[in-house]
Amino acid sequence: MTQLFLAGFGPGLMIGLALIVMVIVWCRIKGYGTQDGDLRSPIWPAFRSAFLALLMPVIIIGGIYGGIFTPTEASAVAVLYGLFLGIVVYRTIKVSDLPRIFRESALSAGTIMLIIAAASILSFVIGRSGLASDIGAWAQSIFDNHYTFLLAINMLLLVVGMFIETSAAILILAPVLTPIAMSFGIDPVHFGIVIVVNLALGMFTPPLGVNLFAAAQVAKLPVEQLFRFLLPPVLTIIACLMLITYVPMISLFLRDLFY
Repeated sequence: MTQLFLAGFGPGLMIGLALIVMVIVWCRIKGYGTQDGDLRSPIWPAFRSAFLALLMPVIIIGGIYGGIFTPTEASAVAVLYGLFLGIVVYRTIKVSDLPRIFRESALSAGTIMLIIAAASILSFVIGRSGLASDIGAWAQSIFDNHYTFLLAINMLLLVVGMFIETSAAILILAPVLTPIAMSFGIDPVHFGIVIVVNLALGMFTPPLGVNLFAAAQVAKLPVEQLFRFLLPPVLTIIACLMLITYVPMISLFLRDLFY
């Protein structure tokens, strides 16, 4: 677990920086944000006013990896902390607003859970059918080097990630594919990162991208209206995925440094 955590830093930073560059380039091409600086506060006053809000990811990530609470409990902590900031500190939320907020949250969560439930049923059917084992046997028989194997795995996982919930896909496919990857001489930690990045990409690609539906709920937009804006970020992450796949040191540098 610790090795996978360390291995995630390199790919995470690379993907984050690549998306930042993509957004900057896209905004300059389209002319977005040209007047954003007109009403912008100076950096130091803005940082001071946002400091408590910026602590939220520190509290969440620090609490999870410090063993204080589980990821599920972290979501409850984030909600309580956000309510505290909104009601007590920034006073942008009134107590009378809470019923409306809870109702909208329930609708958003219900929409997403229906998608996850449908994906879980599909993953159960695939698991019972033995399709995952058949895929593993087919891969062993058809590929003669790790380059073509990794390319095929990327294509497979990109498609799987579009239809099956991420945790279910990992539970079904990882035990089948990892031994095959190791037989090709692929480091299992590196292969684990390849699986996670692939399936994470599937979380915001149609038709069942959970994050895509969550973003549509937050933005109050039809999900199909977001589809046409997906191509630049998807292509950016696919380019990063190819680098992560074929340059293992991006994932393994920190792991090898500490182990």
